[in-house]
Amino acid sequence: MAEIKRIKIGAASCGLAAGAGEVVTAFRALDLSYPVVETGCIGHCYAEPIVEVELTDGSSIFYSHVKGDEKNVNDILALGEENRFTVSAERQKLEKLMVTRLAGRIDPKDMEEYKANGGFSSLAKAFEMGSEAVIENMKKSGLRGRGGAGFSTGMKWGFLAAKKDTEKIMICNADEGDPGAFMDRSLMESVPFQVLEGMLIGAFATGASRLFIYCRAEYPLAIKHLKIAIDKICEAKLNLFPGRDKALEIVIKEGAGAFVCGEETAMIASLEGRRGQPRFRPPFPTDRGWNSFPTSINNVETFANVPVVLADVDAFTALGTPGNTGTKIFALAGDLKYPGLVEVPMGVTLADIVYTIGGAEKGAVKAVQTGGPSGGCIPAEEFGARVDYDSLKALGAIVGSGGLIIIGNDRCMVETARYFLDFTHRESCGKCTFCRVGTMRMYETMERIVAGKGVPEDIDFLEDLGQKIRKGSLCALGQTAPNPVLSTLRYFRHEYEAHVVDKYCPAKVCPALSDVAVEETKCIKCNLCRKGCPVGAISSDIKVDNSKCTRCNSCIEICPKKAISRVKKGTGFDSSK
Repeated sequence: MAEIKRIKIGAASCGLAAGAGEVVTAFRALDLSYPVVETGCIGHCYAEPIVEVELTDGSSIFYSHVKGDEKNVNDILALGEENRFTVSAERQKLEKLMVTRLAGRIDPKDMEEYKANGGFSSLAKAFEMGSEAVIENMKKSGLRGRGGAGFSTGMKWGFLAAKKDTEKIMICNADEGDPGAFMDRSLMESVPFQVLEGMLIGAFATGASRLFIYCRAEYPLAIKHLKIAIDKICEAKLNLFPGRDKALEIVIKEGAGAFVCGEETAMIASLEGRRGQPRFRPPFPTDRGWNSFPTSINNVETFANVPVVLADVDAFTALGTPGNTGTKIFALAGDLKYPGLVEVPMGVTLADIVYTIGGAEKGAVKAVQTGGPSGGCIPAEEFGARVDYDSLKALGAIVGSGGLIIIGNDRCMVETARYFLDFTHRESCGKCTFCRVGTMRMYETMERIVAGKGVPEDIDFLEDLGQKIRKGSLCALGQTAPNPVLSTLRYFRHEYEAHVVDKYCPAKVCPALSDVAVEETKCIKCNLCRKGCPVGAISSDIKVDNSKCTRCNSCIEICPKKAISRVKKGTGFDSSK
């Protein structure tokens, strides 16, 4: 009978937020004959904290929602049945774990365990192949940048390699700033050696002599693990390549959280100690980048793909669709059952991701927003579309870095677009007039509409200005900032018209266009709503004074009989008015 070999506890940011720290403490307080290891994230964030019991026969048993109490711990040590965690067969058929194969399965701080699982074998293979062959294999793979632009990684590396007799720079873009996106954070926390191996291969192939990792300071655990990994790589002299007499310098730069610094020229400016603002291109960074040296920039997920590509380029190209090879990691959030990370081949449908993997209820989803705050909203009737760079672009959206936010039927698409535009207009660096002023004017218009003060002409104004911002902005932030508004106008124009013509929010979300009312036939006069109202808007006879009500929804959430809800302004429960 198989026995326990070791206990592995998911202690990435998602696990720690769910209480994994207490679980680690509880197991380590015991006198166990086998190790207790902190790992990264396996992607099932909805099930955290997750404990994996690794057995001597090579199999594993997973447990979800683990608590650090004696009962939970003892049940796991006895290989009990309570809280055992499995993944549906349908999801397993869709997933293809290549880049995330080791995420959450190994100790992210243990270089020897990474090596034991094939780590650095691709780097050794690169040394045997030579730099030119590495770049040719990267081109053959068709790997496109996973940060959003989708440019060929092999071509970019080729541009940098062609620069001779000069210092060359390679930068890892770890400035993941999209609300709802956490793919890069998870990779850095879970498999930092894999990300760095990809960077080392890139430096060898292009002749780069200095590596920067530009990571936002809000990722302390990722930075901690990267620093440990860099120290061990330098100690093992893996940053000293054959034929070079000087070790490769690897530097982490902690960014201050400016969204625009995800744009490559703004990032370079920040690395140089200047304000993070984009500049005109050409010259492109591969011609003139950091301190005027030729520079190549790829994001975290792209670098994490490199060892996978080089290990078996044919296996990589066999996945995906023409022009969109390999896999993509997506961060699922919003109105769904299973939020977290998923790695799937390029070309799966939105329906596969939203319903089969995300567990969203069919018929309860209105749209999905792809590509972060400057992505587009795609309606449920288009969920048969394949998820790749070209298909989503045709729908008015983008893959972006991989954020997917599922939007339920009870959400207002006008308010959703306003929310994302609020983010992008505040993150504008201010350099371009169209981005600085145009996004502000769009945001002010959206504010008027959700406040019930919009007019029909506002719709035409938003469409016209949005197209001008797209064409007149310098960088991708401004060029894509109008996307949430333009895509929702394309697919949900009727909701805008309801707001500006009928002064009505169909989803009953916008506070200025909805009231809160009590359905008397359901009310049991328990007074929980009245006691919980922070502004005293509910009277002793359980009536809502909407002139006082702030629409905080606390009464709706606390009512045991669901007798309180949002209604069309001025109608009570007679929705025909």
